[in-house]
Amino acid sequence: MEKEHSSTPDNCIYGIRAVIEAIKADKEIDKILVQKGLSNDLFNQLKKEIAGKEIPYQFVPPEKIKRLSNANHQGVIAFLANINYHKTEELLQSVFENGKIPFVLILDRVTDVRNFGAIARSAECAGVDFIIIPSRGAAQINSDAIKTSAGALHRIPVCREDNLKNTIEYLKDSGLKVFACHEKTENTIYSFDYTEPLAIIMGSEENGISGEYLKRCNEQIKIPMAGTISSLNVSVATGIILFEILKNRLKLT
Repeated sequence: MEKEHSSTPDNCIYGIRAVIEAIKADKEIDKILVQKGLSNDLFNQLKKEIAGKEIPYQFVPPEKIKRLSNANHQGVIAFLANINYHKTEELLQSVFENGKIPFVLILDRVTDVRNFGAIARSAECAGVDFIIIPSRGAAQINSDAIKTSAGALHRIPVCREDNLKNTIEYLKDSGLKVFACHEKTENTIYSFDYTEPLAIIMGSEENGISGEYLKRCNEQIKIPMAGTISSLNVSVATGIILFEILKNRLKLT
């Protein structure tokens, strides 16, 4: 029989009213877990607060809530974020205003926290301006992710967007060329010049890049391989393409 936790994890707050007050106080919230079947006036008030701030939430079985805390949680637990999230529009405008050539990384459904941390570390080292993740289906940026990033997640901005399709279209409309890096294409990463404003999309190892995002990209590229294994770990693959882009851009200096 699984042992119950006697206390809530340090990065969590519990109880509907406490979560509502945290949202009103502009606390950065990573996600909210809600017990399935929960329905009352106070919960309806919470839903309104969540909708106004675009905070991701999911309904889970009562057992999952109970495993996290046996305190008076009222069926709701929120995970406080370890970083501050940013808006894509504001960061991109700042990059242009500073006279830089935008270099953006988009992660589609990369859920492993250590992979995410390793990617953030490579991105910061390669000069990526900011990372974009979806509000749902992304790794939780917890202490493990930050530790694996060697602190890079405190240096490189992360944007959490509710609709990646709209975000991709916004980047294209803003003059960025969007590349999707995956193995099911013919063009290699060495086929293009990366000195223009751009964004790179990387997908999860399990599901790759969503078809909805692939069809919105300007180009699809792959990392050529000579071995018998057909794919790379996503953090390794991301590092390869990011530093290929950096190599191209160093030619400008």
